[in-house]
Amino acid sequence: MTVKLLAFAGSTRAGSLNQALLDLAVGEARARGAQVTSIRLKDFALPLYDGDLEQSDFPPAARELKALFQANQGFLIASPEYNGSVSGVLKNAIDWASRPTDGESMVALSAFRGKVAGLMAASMGPFGGLRGITTMRQILQTIQTLVATEQVLVPMAHTAFADGALKDPLPAQLLGGLVARVIDLAERLAP
Repeated sequence: MTVKLLAFAGSTRAGSLNQALLDLAVGEARARGAQVTSIRLKDFALPLYDGDLEQSDFPPAARELKALFQANQGFLIASPEYNGSVSGVLKNAIDWASRPTDGESMVALSAFRGKVAGLMAASMGPFGGLRGITTMRQILQTIQTLVATEQVLVPMAHTAFADGALKDPLPAQLLGGLVARVIDLAERLAP
């Protein structure tokens, strides 16, 4: 069975170090036989989550994003650290995708329940985005997503990449291990 993964970064800026890290993970996952859909959150015109808007007119972009989450067995997520936490665009996307649609119960969590996630971060700071990853792990576990224990942190990321690759072999090796674990867990969780 081919594992289907959705890959996205919580950074939307051009030249994002987290997008660069995610692109390496996507290449690794495809090399290992996974089918990967890589998206950019900036391509989804999501308003800030609003319960009134959810009830009156669920945004088409949120419905489209949720369908992508539902169609995949797992996620590769590069989570930048903004002020010690996750980026607003990443949290907002997850908030919209977690909401019930089409008669689902409040606790259906159809975009997340029974899925697996692999987390990574690249930061210009010395801790590589650890605080953002920790918050992201808590969010995903709360919405019933199994988060791989492996994670990849790339500190001083502004100097960590050369010619589209990681200069240091350790994070590159860890990235391969993370991707392998996500694929393995997704296969094990498959019905």
